[in-house]
Amino acid sequence: MAKRDYYEVLGVEKSATQDDIKKAYRKLAVKYHPDRNPGDKSAEEKFREATEAYEVLSDEKKRPIYDQYGFAGLDGMGQGGGGGYSHAFHDFSDLFGGAGGGFGDIFDSIFGGGFGGGRSSRSQGPAAGSSLRYDLNIQFKDAVYGTSATIHFKHNEACDACHGSGGAAGSSRKTCPTCGGVGQVRQGNGFFTIQQPCPTCRGKGTTIDKPCPKCRGTGIQEKSKEMSLKIPAGVDNGKRIVIRGMGDVGENGGPAGDLVVVLHVEQHPLFERDGQDLYCAVPVTMVQAALGCEITITGLDGKKITIKVPDGTANGKLLRIKGEGVPAGATGRKGDLYVKIMVQIPTKLSTKQKDLLSQYLALENPPKEPQLMKLSSLE
Repeated sequence: MAKRDYYEVLGVEKSATQDDIKKAYRKLAVKYHPDRNPGDKSAEEKFREATEAYEVLSDEKKRPIYDQYGFAGLDGMGQGGGGGYSHAFHDFSDLFGGAGGGFGDIFDSIFGGGFGGGRSSRSQGPAAGSSLRYDLNIQFKDAVYGTSATIHFKHNEACDACHGSGGAAGSSRKTCPTCGGVGQVRQGNGFFTIQQPCPTCRGKGTTIDKPCPKCRGTGIQEKSKEMSLKIPAGVDNGKRIVIRGMGDVGENGGPAGDLVVVLHVEQHPLFERDGQDLYCAVPVTMVQAALGCEITITGLDGKKITIKVPDGTANGKLLRIKGEGVPAGATGRKGDLYVKIMVQIPTKLSTKQKDLLSQYLALENPPKEPQLMKLSSLE
C-alpha cells in the first residue's frame, strides 16, 4: 500500500515549524498509542505511521531530503517503515515534557510509567507526599478584618507502630521476586516498551516478610488532625493559605505534602467589596437630598459613621468616606467606603404635604414641554 505524505499524516503544512511538528505528533501519539487502544490494529498502524513521519520531519538532515526527493531520497538512510525509531524516541523528556506543557506527565498517567530502557527514578527515590485541599467558608466581615478558625482534616502519617517501615518487629526486607529489585516491570507492545511500577512491591524493589499488622505493610496510617488557622485581614474570595508539611507523608524519606486551605467568602446582605474598597447604599428623602443633611450609618465593623449629604445630591450619587474600607495586608492601611445615596420618592402624601409641594411646584414653574436629554449625559 502506498505511503501517505508525511505532512499529511501529521496534519501540518509543508512550511510547518519544528514546534508545529512536535505538537501535531504529540496529539496523534496520545490518541493512537497502543496501550490506549488495546487490540486495535488500525490505531497501532496510525501510531507507527505518525512516528515514522515525525522521525523524518523532525530530523534536520532527513527533512530537506524528503522535501526534495520524497520517499526515494530516504532509501539507505535507515528509514522506510521497518527501521528503528532512534531519533523519534531518543529523548521523550524533550518531546513530551518540554514546551508542550507536561506531556510526560500525561503519558505517565495514561500508560503507567516511563519509556524505553531506563529505570524510573520516581519509583525508587524519595518522593514528596500528596498535598491536600481544604475548603473553608468564612463570613464577609471576617474576610475584611481577619479572624481565626479551627479546622479538622485527615491526612496520612507514618505508622506509629512500625515508624513507617511497614514491617513488624524482627521483620526484614527481601528482594522482590517479581521485579528482581528493580521496582518496575516492563510490558512490550510491538516496538514500544512500557515500564510500570511493580504490583508486588509497589515500586520499592523489596518486600517485607512480616508486614506490620497495624498498617498492613504500607508504613502509613490515616489520622485526624485539628489545628487553629489565622486568617489575615483583607483576604479575598478564592485566597489560598498553604500550610507546609501538613499534607500526606512522603515516600522513602521524602518530604510531606502541604495542606492548601481555599477560602470561600460568603456574601453580605448590605455591603459589597471591590479590592480594598467597600460599598453600601443608604436611602434619603427627596427633601433631604435637595436641602442637604447629615445622616449616621453603622459601618461593617459596627462603628457609627456620620455622613454629610450635600444639598442638591442626585439619586445614585457616591459619597466617599476615607479610611473606612478593607485593610491592606501587613500595612493595615485601609481602603475607602463608598456610600450610594438613594433618593426616595414618596408614594403616599398627606393633604398638607400635597399642598406644600403644590406651592413649591408653582414657584418652580417647570416647562410643560421639556427638551429631551442626551442618553450619554445619564451615564
